[in-house]
Amino acid sequence: MSATAADMHVSHSAPASFFDRGLSLAALALLCVVLVAIGRGQGHWAQVPPLVWAHLLTIVFALALTVIQFWRPKGGSTHRAMGRIWVTLMFATALISLFIVGADDHGYSILHVLSVWVMIQVPMIAISARKRQIERHQRAARAMAVGSLLIAGFFTFPFHRLLGTWLFG
Repeated sequence: MSATAADMHVSHSAPASFFDRGLSLAALALLCVVLVAIGRGQGHWAQVPPLVWAHLLTIVFALALTVIQFWRPKGGSTHRAMGRIWVTLMFATALISLFIVGADDHGYSILHVLSVWVMIQVPMIAISARKRQIERHQRAARAMAVGSLLIAGFFTFPFHRLLGTWLFG
């Protein structure tokens, strides 16, 4: 018996796990701190290069979608549509960051290695979802959220980086 394209896209939603809800709340906390930092830096906005603004905007939207994606049930059409936007934002964020060099006169940093990793992983997240390799997809998406958003996001605040300077003065 062959399945039609419509049959292949029918899936049942699975509720968010406790871990996913925790990731969602962590992403929400980081998003709030980022927005406060951006707001506190208003006096310096004109000095920020357009590439940095593009990077910040893609991160803010990716964080907002992370909150929603990890809180809501998985597998439905809304999850898939928002997932497509999320992977696009994550890839764009990583790509843009490759052109942001010389921050604090250091050139490329370990964060640029992370950007390359994101650009490799993002298609794998999308492909595993498309192939219905749900466990692989979930592990990869969770790892991306933890490593590339939450941990890397935390490190945007210390060491005299832009958001940290804006947030702490």
